[in-house]
Formats: sequence, C-alpha cells, structure tokens
Amino acid sequence: MSTGPGAASAPAPISPTTPSARPSSMFSSLRIRNYRLFFIGQVVSNTGTWMQRIAQDWLVLSLTGSSAAVGITTALQFLPMLLFGLYGGVLVDRLPKRPTLLVTQSAMALAGLALAALTLTGHVQVWHVYLAAFFVGLATVVDNPARQSFVSEMVGPGQLQNAVSLNSANFQSARLVGPAVAGLLITGVGTGWAFLLNGLSFVAPLASLLLMRGRELQAVRRAPRGKGQLREGLRYVAGRPELIWPIVLVGFIGTFGFNFPVWLSAFADDVFDGGAGSYSLFNTLMAAGSLVGALLAARRGTARLRLLIVAAAGFGALEIVAALAPSYWLFAVLMVPIGICGLTVNVTANTAVQMGTDPAMRGRVMALFMMVFMGGTPLGAPVVGWITDAYGPRVGFVLGGAVSAAAAITIGLVLARLGGLRLSVGWHHGHPRVRFVARERELAAASA
Repeated sequence: MSTGPGAASAPAPISPTTPSARPSSMFSSLRIRNYRLFFIGQVVSNTGTWMQRIAQDWLVLSLTGSSAAVGITTALQFLPMLLFGLYGGVLVDRLPKRPTLLVTQSAMALAGLALAALTLTGHVQVWHVYLAAFFVGLATVVDNPARQSFVSEMVGPGQLQNAVSLNSANFQSARLVGPAVAGLLITGVGTGWAFLLNGLSFVAPLASLLLMRGRELQAVRRAPRGKGQLREGLRYVAGRPELIWPIVLVGFIGTFGFNFPVWLSAFADDVFDGGAGSYSLFNTLMAAGSLVGALLAARRGTARLRLLIVAAAGFGALEIVAALAPSYWLFAVLMVPIGICGLTVNVTANTAVQMGTDPAMRGRVMALFMMVFMGGTPLGAPVVGWITDAYGPRVGFVLGGAVSAAAAITIGLVLARLGGLRLSVGWHHGHPRVRFVARERELAAASA
C-alpha cells in the first residue's frame, strides 16, 4: 500500500486473504459507540427509503398509467451515479466525511418532504417526481462513497468486514419492512404520507451523526485539492490487480446477473401464471436469503478473494438451475441461496476493495466500485429484457447466470495466476478436492 495517493509503488501481491482481525461475535462492531449510533440511524432511514421507492413508483404509475414512466423515474435516480460517480469520489476524498453526510442526508430529507407537501396538497405532477428522483440521485453521488468510506473511520480495519456486513443486513431488513409499511400507508391514507415519513426518517441518521464523538473516529488524511485527481484514482486502481479484478467481477455480475425485476416478473406472469403475489413472494424470499448472507458474512473476520470467486460462481450456477426449475416451489426456494450468494459477493468484494485501498484514495475507489455495480444494471437490463422477451424468461435467466459464472471462473484463474497459484484437482480421504496451491510448494516438492 502506498504512503500517499501520489506515491509510486509496485502492485501489491495477490493474497487469498485480505487480513483483518476476526471479530468475536456476529455483532461485534456494534460495541463501538459511534458505529452503533450510525447503525440505528440507518435502520430508520433505510426503511423510509424503501417506503419512498415503492410510493414513488406507485405515484408515477397512478399519474401516467405508464410502466415506461416508472422506468424513466428509476433511470433518473441512477443516471447521476453513472455520469458523475467518479467525481463524487474525488469530492469525498477531499472533504471530511461526517459533515459531508450531514449535508447529503439533509438534501435527501428535503426531497422527501417536498414530494410529501406536493402530494398531500394535490398539486403533484409527474415532472415533480422526476425532478425529485434526479435530485436524490445527485445527492447519492456523494452520499454513497462517503457512507462507504466513513465506516472504516468509525470501526477501523479490524472490524471493517463485520460493519460492512451489518450494513448490508440493515439494508436487507429495511427491504423486507419498508415496502410492506408503504403498501399499508398507500392503501390506508395515501402516497403522500409515505413521502412524509421518509422525509422525517432522516432525523435519525442526522441525530446519530451529531451525537458521535469525533475523538473516537479513526484519523484519515484527506487528499488535497489538485488537478488530475480523477485520473490519479483510475491509475491507482488499474495498477493494483487486487482492486481492479474484484471491481470487474462485480461489474459483470451487476450488469448481467442482477436483473431480477426483469426475470422474476416474467417468471411470475409468463412461466408460472402466479401474478403479483408470486412476484412479491420471489422478492421476499431473495431478500430473506440476502439477510442471511449478510449475517453469515458478519461472522467472518476476513475478506477472502477465494470466497468472492466461489460465491460468484455459485451465484451464476444457481441462476442457471433456477432458470431450468420445472416447478413453482423449487424456483421459489432457490431464491434464498441466490440471495445468500449475491449478498456474499457484494460484501466480500466491498470489504476486500476497502481493505486494499489507501485511505486517502478510498472515496474515489469506492465511487468507482458503486458506479460499476449500481450503474451496470440499468445498462444490462434493456439487453437482458430484450432477450427475455424474444426468447423467453428461461433463456434470459440462463444467459445472466452463465455470464456471471464465466466471469467468476475467468477472473478466479487470473487472480490465481497473478498470485502464483495453480489449480489442483485430486482426492482427499476418498473425496474429490479442487483447490488452488502455490506454485512454489509444487516446485519445492519436485526438487526434494
């Protein structure tokens, strides 16, 4: 690791393990007061965010009667990350994280409250929703890498994987609760109240940030203002295989393997004739699997690139199996392990990239990570959607799984070669065993 963002250094050697101290329990990072405050604030805010997502889509559909308009809303919310994500990372590396988050979280709260006021007074129009979605997307450009990199300042390297995993568990829990609460509010009192509660939910993370003890945060040297910092960040990642290849893998999986709105809706309607209830069930089971995956990841104290490759290959293989599932319930049950593997890929790659990055470069690197992961899905969805429409849901789902599995295997072999490893296939206690072994060990055995 370089001593500064501009320091020249040779690429770090590829190791199957990114070192970190093993946490003593699944919730060990919650013992840290600052992170505990942050976690509680995010529980409330994430639930509100999921409420707004559901209410926003329903409002647009109610105003226009057009599914395409709903797609435009989603695209506007992701577009700023795709266009400006790397510049957001440059800003995050220059700015102190806690004040930055106070600004971005306040901006998103204002967007929710503005939509609530327009909706509750009966003056809302579809362009208002478009503008609010784009505004939230702009805030996310800075908020996302700031939140990602701020975690390490709160907990330090020894608890980073545990904290990242608990963040994912937090998000998946909100994904289970938020839409259900939004549905009750929309049918009971109207869409505007869901927006209002989302805007008010930001009081929790803002209060948590204000209550933190600054002296207990890990000191991080910020990047000075200067020219060429975006190019510097890209060169930094490109010169480190332990960073670039996990990001490339996440890019392939995010673009081709995470198009579940396309596939699950098609399977619910066209394959199993189950309607909206089945679509909801499939998503709920996947969210439950993701929550389990996050909690399992929280128990691990290391971010192993080997685990990343295995989870990614398993994710792709399970998608292929699910695509060929002959029965409704087999398909539904497979959503759980798919959720577990997908979440494991995300958490492991996230932690490995953060642990392998100079703190002064972390904002730019995490901005690239999130841009590739989040920005890939809107790019891949039209292609996957066209294939699904033209050749059927099973073919589309198989293709997504095959691309994910092929990317995992290819990148696994690349990382193994860079790390001086080779694939070993043999028998162990009467069972086949496939693993990577060091080439040096093989050469030493041959010369003995």
